[in-house]
Amino acid sequence: MCDDAVVSSIYKGFRFPREVISHCVWLYHRFPLSLREIELLMAERGIEVTYETIRTWCTRFGPEYARSLRRRTPHPGDKWHLDEVFVNIGGVRKYLWRAVDQHGNVLDILIQSRRDGKAATRFFRTLLKKQGRRPRVLVTDKLASYQVAHRQTMSTTEHRQNKYLNNRCENSHQPSRQRERAMKGFRTVGSAQRFLSSFSRISPHFRPPRHRMTATAHRTELATRFQVWDQVTEQTLAA
Repeated sequence: MCDDAVVSSIYKGFRFPREVISHCVWLYHRFPLSLREIELLMAERGIEVTYETIRTWCTRFGPEYARSLRRRTPHPGDKWHLDEVFVNIGGVRKYLWRAVDQHGNVLDILIQSRRDGKAATRFFRTLLKKQGRRPRVLVTDKLASYQVAHRQTMSTTEHRQNKYLNNRCENSHQPSRQRERAMKGFRTVGSAQRFLSSFSRISPHFRPPRHRMTATAHRTELATRFQVWDQVTEQTLAA
């Protein structure tokens, strides 16, 4: 099957060109904008599209783009930082578990109802299954649940527990918090898991560590990342 056939099958049934679709998905995942705000931005450009249509695009193509970005992500580091924060979903408190490597790359997220040893063990096993290997070092805060999960799943891995060593993972929660506020919370666990799984891959792609780079290096890095985004959304195949 040729590339053109593959592209047409992905966007088949959608009236708007993929340049418009991918741009709306990018806006929604990169900036704390509501669907109605994106509808307004597109209207300013002369593109009449409803916020419900944009919602459909984000639901359909967000996970697809995220999977493509994941395949292009360099091999994760061997030092994993884990942390959990509470999120209100439908008025009920849940816990968002997150793992990042020493470079700040998100390894995985998982929403659960508890943060006990059983929940921590489940997250560890899900993480190990997706990564296919164990880390050299595991960094967490002093929550006792992490000790339980460490003993049951990766007891041979060095485990460092110190709240001051885990800022990298705690900082990774901030963009998700911004989106949560912009969306005025999540309605269901399933929708929150699906969105945050895509968001945690797409949003960091456009957030290079600017404080560690010169202005020239930052512009070059952003240009490279936009080229990758064009490949992920298959705009380059349309030329």
